[in-house]
Amino acid sequence: MIPPAPPGPPMVTAAGPGWTPASGGTDLASPARMYDYLLGGKDNYAADRDLTRRLLEIQPQMAVAARENRAFLTRAVDVLAERGIRQFLDLGCGLPTRENVHQIAARRRPGARVVYVDHDPIVLAHARALLTDDGNVAIVQSDLRKRDELLGDVDASGSLDWAEPVAVLLTAVLHFVADADDPAGILAGLRAELAPGSALVISHATAGTAAEAARAAELYATACVTPLALRGRDEIAEFFGDFELLEPGLVFTAEWQPQGGTPSPAPTRGQLLAGVGLRR
Repeated sequence: MIPPAPPGPPMVTAAGPGWTPASGGTDLASPARMYDYLLGGKDNYAADRDLTRRLLEIQPQMAVAARENRAFLTRAVDVLAERGIRQFLDLGCGLPTRENVHQIAARRRPGARVVYVDHDPIVLAHARALLTDDGNVAIVQSDLRKRDELLGDVDASGSLDWAEPVAVLLTAVLHFVADADDPAGILAGLRAELAPGSALVISHATAGTAAEAARAAELYATACVTPLALRGRDEIAEFFGDFELLEPGLVFTAEWQPQGGTPSPAPTRGQLLAGVGLRR
């Protein structure tokens, strides 16, 4: 048994060192802060580190999965920006990291606009402290599970023109949307808003074994602010609807257009399937 993680250094936001939301929110782990911990960040609490370390006992590939997922996001944004997309909607964006979507996109498309969306107040505090100095970036508090409110909140930011192509990014987020919240319906509604030339970028956790999935889901249910909903390849593929998948289709994150054309060896691949779909 891995012991609970020791307290880490206080987080620093625009509200000052050690800031926490008025409602608390640090007793249970947060997926965004757990992801930050897996990537080597410091923007996490003991609850996040503790649950992550316990999950690593069950799924030791999690750390690799986090790194490969971030690398997939970088490649996907780069490819789409090169194809001419200048607008990106990052849903469930998580905490800012070394290289963020607006920085990746701007390398190919200077002036590209990015809207970051999350419902975690800690994520939003960090994002606003670190990212709002860029006039092409907007940060929106909204919940993916409430599609109509989400679209209204994004529209209120005044940052996106839905008549032009938009790349919607849903990396490592849909497995935190329970079946009861109708993720298929949410995705259908989002796809309907997108103009021709738009894109849908998805990465989603899938089970290694039934036993791993059951134990991981149990831990999330008791120690995290959100449940875990692992899904199979066919369920994940349905999220793309009639969008045309870019080559090589729905594959493990490391296999999606790897740099140099060679993915990491199979034993190191994390359990996230990923794809990029285009509306023709």
